[in-house]
Amino acid sequence: MREKEDDEIVGAPLLFETKEARFRGAYKLFASTILVSISLILFYRVKNFPTATRTESWAWIAMLVSEILFGLYWIITQSVRWRIAFQSPSKHTLLQRYDEEKMPAVDIFVCTADPKLEPPLMVINTILSAMAYNYPSNKLSVYLSDDGGSELTFYALFKASIFSKHWLPFCRKFNLQTRSPHAYFSALNHNYHCHHHDHDDDFHKQCLFIKKLYEEMKSDIETTLAKGKVAHSERNFHKGFKEWSSKTKKQDHHSIVQIIIDGRDKNAVDEEGIQLPRVVYMAREKRPNYPHHFKAGAMNALIRVSSEISNGPLILNLDCDMYPSNADTIQETLCFFMDESRGQNIAYVQFPQNYNNLTNNDLYASSCLATDMIELAGISGHGAALYCGTGCFHRRESLSGAHFKDYKAKLDHIMINTKIEDNRTVDELNEASKLLATCSYEHGTLWGKEMGLVYGIPVEDIASGLAITCRGWRSIYYNPERKAFIGVAPTTLDVALVQHKRWSEGMFQIFFSKYCPFIYGHGKINIGIQMGYCVYLLWAPLSLPTLCYAILPPLCFIRGIPLFPQPTSLWFLPFAYAFVANNGYSLCEALICGSTIKSWLNLQRMRFIRRTTSYFFGFIDTITKQLGLSQTNFVVTDKVVTEDVQKRYEKEIIDFGGCSSIMLTMMVTLALVNLLGLLVGIRRIIMGQLIMIIQIVISAMIVMVNLPVYEALFIRSDKGSISSNVMIKSFVLASLACFIATFVF
Repeated sequence: MREKEDDEIVGAPLLFETKEARFRGAYKLFASTILVSISLILFYRVKNFPTATRTESWAWIAMLVSEILFGLYWIITQSVRWRIAFQSPSKHTLLQRYDEEKMPAVDIFVCTADPKLEPPLMVINTILSAMAYNYPSNKLSVYLSDDGGSELTFYALFKASIFSKHWLPFCRKFNLQTRSPHAYFSALNHNYHCHHHDHDDDFHKQCLFIKKLYEEMKSDIETTLAKGKVAHSERNFHKGFKEWSSKTKKQDHHSIVQIIIDGRDKNAVDEEGIQLPRVVYMAREKRPNYPHHFKAGAMNALIRVSSEISNGPLILNLDCDMYPSNADTIQETLCFFMDESRGQNIAYVQFPQNYNNLTNNDLYASSCLATDMIELAGISGHGAALYCGTGCFHRRESLSGAHFKDYKAKLDHIMINTKIEDNRTVDELNEASKLLATCSYEHGTLWGKEMGLVYGIPVEDIASGLAITCRGWRSIYYNPERKAFIGVAPTTLDVALVQHKRWSEGMFQIFFSKYCPFIYGHGKINIGIQMGYCVYLLWAPLSLPTLCYAILPPLCFIRGIPLFPQPTSLWFLPFAYAFVANNGYSLCEALICGSTIKSWLNLQRMRFIRRTTSYFFGFIDTITKQLGLSQTNFVVTDKVVTEDVQKRYEKEIIDFGGCSSIMLTMMVTLALVNLLGLLVGIRRIIMGQLIMIIQIVISAMIVMVNLPVYEALFIRSDKGSISSNVMIKSFVLASLACFIATFVF
């Protein structure tokens, strides 16, 4: 029977197409000119090595090492621009070829860790939008992993399951694309949506009715959250509340698995009589003496628990703040997995991360348009994709540790649901699943090593994706026209920097671990993929040459030590060309990707701030961990935003309030040193000393990107300004640096 089906699809249209970006030849020619200029810069450094004073020699060596590091990193970044590939699925062809019965079941994982930092209302909006996919509900299961082990989160999920009986039919009937209730009923788009069908009285009435139900649910949840516990009368509505007692603590509780909606139950239907998707709550066991491995541990527990309950061949994992925004995403993704000629070896399909709260000019450079549209597509051109931890569809076998050659030997390339009929009761399934989420289950197994997501690294997703790729699997990066998933971007500088510190630290740990792409991937993946991973793994050490360029030029300028050729020299040209060509191309790339000039300037500011704070301290922490002086930790970023913070964010005023004192001190000190260097430089120019013009330009650029810092220091007085304590410490450090440069060396 299977052979007959295979014969029928021979010669059939492909379910997806891969197209390479144009003008790559022209880009390669352009890149070669930059490579020549980098080579000339390094040759100049070696040829003109100063020997007059020890200070000048050491400064020259530091600049040479910095330029070597910048040059090597630039070469690595070319791997993601050499061969850019775009994917185009054919959903229409898929639906013509396969009916619902042949569609695979999909298990959706949503992870949350703390009800205070990640509000349950935000979590259930992600759950509801996942439940509302345009996909057969009997083949859809949604799992919530609650690492906070909170009855408040369970309560919110229970209330959402009741609301879903009304929300899902409303989405289907009017074919909504935005299926997160909060996003749909938000003040920004509610007027459009509720009047979109003004000619349809039925729509208008139902829209207002559903909005009323949502507001009632929201009010109930917020009231319960404010009390800090679930009322006794509410606990009687579901026996799952019995899992919590006064002894239950966030880091010390037994495993909890509760099937809130049983996909097999004929009575689990919405108001139109259509079966609801399965909904499962899981809080894995936590004990003080057992490592829980953060999000990686939660994901691995979900893999095991879901295999016991639904065992869908495909798994979609989402962060709790990243809700689905395209109702047809599953069908589009299936085009990759179910393509008869090329889908067999695809392990996962990664989507970009998008945000719905960006300012007009992307104040904290969160959107990463060039990364999403060019760099990640550039890695895809080599046959791989970075697993980014959210918005990713996985083949269950590949995520569970299978090698492609073993998978190919025993399974057919047509996706099927491997879950057989299960006659166990809900209580029996709950109890059986709890055993898979205990602390001791993984002891003596390969979980966290060869199975599931890897342990011991803060960015477990990147390392896990690399491990899967090295097992012989391919992966796809797909950036659709309509955004598939939308999340929440940082609204304060503190959250943005903490997030990047965790990312840079975790990725640099990968480079130092056995998962270093050049070692772990040797002989398994091509050099383009290895270099593509290192574009991000080497964020942290990139802080060192950046700091060198931010500190040495102004201090040497004050001392009167030239570090660059004078404008009348031919050696000035390679430096000028490398600077203009790199920044000019970066600006053009940003504009082509849909950014604005001001957004690009914000990106340059944030890139400088990240490298000199987040990445630097991420580098320091990684080194201390390698020396055994500290341990890996995981910081959950705060998703709660106060009203005054939101107002500053909407006005595009950088919020320095709440920022780490040491990061702020570093940031302000660098700004003050370069401001003083620029003032001295202007004085020297007036006196006719043009030999150090490049150093003046560098300080001037750093001063420009730090204009908001000076404003927060000397002008602003709101809660988002820089405190006097940080100002005093920074003034002392900047003065000390200038004193040492002037009188000591």
